[in-house]
Amino acid sequence: MLYSGSLQRCCGSRFSAHRFHNMTQILPSLVILGRPNVGKSTLFNRLTGTRRSIVTNEPGITRDRIYGKAEWRGKALEIVDTGGIVPDDKALIPTEILRQAHVAIKKAALLVLVVDSQAGVTPLDQELARLLRTTGKPFVVAVNKVDAVSQEVNAAVFHSLGVPVFPIAAEHGTGVDDLLDAALAEVDAVESEEEVAKEDAVEVAIIGRPNVGKSTLLNRMAGEERSIVSPIPGTTMDNVDTEVAREGKTYRFVDTAGIRRKAKTTLVAEKLSVVMARRGLERCDVALLVVDGEQGVTQGDAQIASYAEESGRSVIIVINKWDLAVVAARNAASRDADSAKGKSRRPAGEHYRPEDFDSGKLAFDYEKMIRGKLKFLSYAPIVFLSAKTGERAGKLFPLIDQVAEARRRHIPTPELNRWLKEDVDLQGGTTPKARPVRIYYITQAKTAPPTFLLFTNQKEPMHFSYERFLENQLRAKYAFLGAPVRFVQRLRKREPRLRKSKDQE
Repeated sequence: MLYSGSLQRCCGSRFSAHRFHNMTQILPSLVILGRPNVGKSTLFNRLTGTRRSIVTNEPGITRDRIYGKAEWRGKALEIVDTGGIVPDDKALIPTEILRQAHVAIKKAALLVLVVDSQAGVTPLDQELARLLRTTGKPFVVAVNKVDAVSQEVNAAVFHSLGVPVFPIAAEHGTGVDDLLDAALAEVDAVESEEEVAKEDAVEVAIIGRPNVGKSTLLNRMAGEERSIVSPIPGTTMDNVDTEVAREGKTYRFVDTAGIRRKAKTTLVAEKLSVVMARRGLERCDVALLVVDGEQGVTQGDAQIASYAEESGRSVIIVINKWDLAVVAARNAASRDADSAKGKSRRPAGEHYRPEDFDSGKLAFDYEKMIRGKLKFLSYAPIVFLSAKTGERAGKLFPLIDQVAEARRRHIPTPELNRWLKEDVDLQGGTTPKARPVRIYYITQAKTAPPTFLLFTNQKEPMHFSYERFLENQLRAKYAFLGAPVRFVQRLRKREPRLRKSKDQE
């Protein structure tokens, strides 16, 4: 193995100075860096045993910091994937990628500079090595794409960077074990069992169309710049996980890529990002459906909302940019008041005052419009906020708690049947069938989402209107805020009648 000297000799006492006082909560961080398209995301996926980072031949796909966990020899490490760094590129997204990388470096225990063995030492590799050396953090070089022993000689030239060198093939896993062994030898890794013992986090996916403010909302909830925010639609491509601890509870926010119709996507990575966004939705407990308050609910929003409902996720509808929507509505009201038609509607001598604009009525009318367009999410609470300014954003955490609790709520069977017998008028539900519906017995089969098993006199599934009636009755009695409710129907089999014999007559 081409490994020059020991990691301790190279890095001196800098490792010993980087200690973590609370190992059950903070994992030592191994940060992967490098120029674009050298295989950083492939290495991240290999170390974490996942397919979290998008891997394609298109450079510049990873932009935000992507977090994962590696377990090796009974120890746990935090692995951070960063976007391809081009230090002198002044464009918005490359500049933000560099800033995101700096944030990861500050918290790192070990930096891994990934290079391409086939390209040799490039000027950009040398520049990045110089930048990493100035951070004061220990770092090593992972020479990627060494697919055979005969190719290991290609890694020798990278010793000129003056740090330990590891020839690897991230795609196949060759040499990755040596890299992890060296990292564990110098980093205070956490025992895997201790790390697993942490309290389960509430998984929250942030979903929506591109450029509605999902990343801004994630940064607001996390209290730090975790995702790149730019006016360019589609900036976020990977799913970005962020753990937030608040008042003794842990939340794991997943910032997903903006979901667009397949016809609107061009790059392979864009198509993959939509698939991964749906995967991020599938593994969450609560989905925050972010809608642009200025644009209102669009067909794209309704389609994404249907994904959340079909997957059985609990939903909170977040109307973002509400401050801008109020300003736009106030200006529109002023223009309307100054028009001839507006003046004719006012009593003579009365003047319109902008301060008389009723933002509460605007929210009421807006909510009515949302309910009309998203009828299938009638159970989802609505929050009007501004992720950018933080206005009303504080309402989200208590609401997430309520929705997550409702999702896990279980009603005892005797209580359910007592409610069915005493509180529900089964004849009140309308159904096009001539035969009235009779429900003999009800029990809650599972939670997350709450699912109820019904034994009825109907062989065919209940009509959706009758099912909606039953759901409304159930929600009126029990708090299932934000959680979808499912019904599974079974036909109650009648006991066969025994014929009396002549001897019994």
